[in-house]
Amino acid sequence: MIHIPRWKMVLTLLVCLFGVLYSAPNLINEDARLWAAEHLPGWVPHKTVNLGLDLQGGSHLLLEVDVDNVIRERSEGLVQSLRPELRENRIGYTRIVALPSGMRLTLRDPDDVDLARKLVHGVDQSLEISISEDDRIIEAGFSEVGLREITDQTISQSIEIVRRRVDETGTREPAIQRQGDTRIIVQLPGLDDPSRVKDILGKTAKLTFHLVDVSGRTGASAKELPMADDPARRLPVQRRAMLTGDMLVNAQPSFQQGMPVVSFRLNGIGAKRFCEVTKQNTQRPFAIVLDGEIVSAPNINEPICGGSAVISGSFTVQETNDLAILLRAGALPAPLKILEERTVGPSLGADSVEAGKIASLFGLCFILVFMIIAYGLFGIFANVALVVNVALLFALLSSLQATLTLPGIAGIVLTLGMAVDANVLIFERIREEIKRGRSVLSAIDSGYSQAMSTIVDSNMTTLIAALILFSFGTGPIKGFAVTLGLGIITSFFSAIMVTRLIVVYWMRKRKPDTLPI
Repeated sequence: MIHIPRWKMVLTLLVCLFGVLYSAPNLINEDARLWAAEHLPGWVPHKTVNLGLDLQGGSHLLLEVDVDNVIRERSEGLVQSLRPELRENRIGYTRIVALPSGMRLTLRDPDDVDLARKLVHGVDQSLEISISEDDRIIEAGFSEVGLREITDQTISQSIEIVRRRVDETGTREPAIQRQGDTRIIVQLPGLDDPSRVKDILGKTAKLTFHLVDVSGRTGASAKELPMADDPARRLPVQRRAMLTGDMLVNAQPSFQQGMPVVSFRLNGIGAKRFCEVTKQNTQRPFAIVLDGEIVSAPNINEPICGGSAVISGSFTVQETNDLAILLRAGALPAPLKILEERTVGPSLGADSVEAGKIASLFGLCFILVFMIIAYGLFGIFANVALVVNVALLFALLSSLQATLTLPGIAGIVLTLGMAVDANVLIFERIREEIKRGRSVLSAIDSGYSQAMSTIVDSNMTTLIAALILFSFGTGPIKGFAVTLGLGIITSFFSAIMVTRLIVVYWMRKRKPDTLPI
């Protein structure tokens, strides 16, 4: 035990240096950090621990996803997909309608029921099909499993797109997670005015391109949509979209003839289809539709085959920026409704930070005093390791850009108490060996070696508990689990490697006959 390889000594010192350097930015104010980031080399640490909503203040939004709208669209899609199949197989029907979670088909000839059933099953194999007693009416609906899959897929897509949109606005460390079956929680630390984010999140951003129906008639093939800049003015467009927003590769705000526009680029399939449509419909107007409103309706002056075009309209610069963000992030699969909005003031967060600081400092001071009283000089060694442990913990939190919440501070306070647990086990074991009459060197060697298995077991069980909390917990529970888990790792290192290095260095210098423990 008295011999430590040089590489272990160097590695331990480098890790301690890492802890000091990467935790230091948390001790200076924001102006000093900004100056350091601008004037010092890029490798110099400047990241700090991000404060959560309960510490920093900010906005809390509770959103509800309109899953029923998605199910209705799926039902209408079933009807649209089945119609050409029925015509191709010459199956006559009197009526085909979409239901809230499926469709109903009324046949002219009951003899066609078997073939019609196969066609319905071919459109979607997960449908549950029922047939009336007279073999004329076929009803198909989504099963419970199918509805659950649609819901889960819709929520997952919505969370991902909400995250993209929020990230595009430059908001730091947003917390976005599912709550219940159809709700999403969005927490935006440091954002006192969420109006712009609310506007961006509230838009579905469903972009489609339709040819304007020059006949002016509406019906099965055409529909009227309002103009975005003048809702009283309506324009008939063909129901079938010639392009959809999922074919967009990129969208950026730009200027054309001094006016703000949004330039966009299509993928290979979209570029090819756009080229064919514009070739076949030159000098015809086409409508750019966003969320059921016509943004603009320019004429197709010439074929557009480069895969790039612009969306023009009566936009401001801010509106083009927001529209580009929406198009880049993608369309929401369902509309979002804001159910709840709360703003946490920075004063409440500051009070929480101050209370957390006081609790941590009191806990640290009590531990430092107790270790000195209980173990003397070796208690001071343990206290040095404890300070290194705190530095390593904040260094990891800063490097990982973890978000610190009030429960996270509770995890840090708990870590302070557990950090000296390993040293207590080692020191008590050394005391027992001294009482048995062993030499100083033998007692220290036995103390570290014999206590190791107990230390590993105790730390491993706590680490497993932290991993379970992180895996199954949400929000505050995860914040507590992160600081607790990282604290276990740093405290194990500091208690074993740092104190051991200090004890070995002290023994080599002093060569004591007795231990002050």
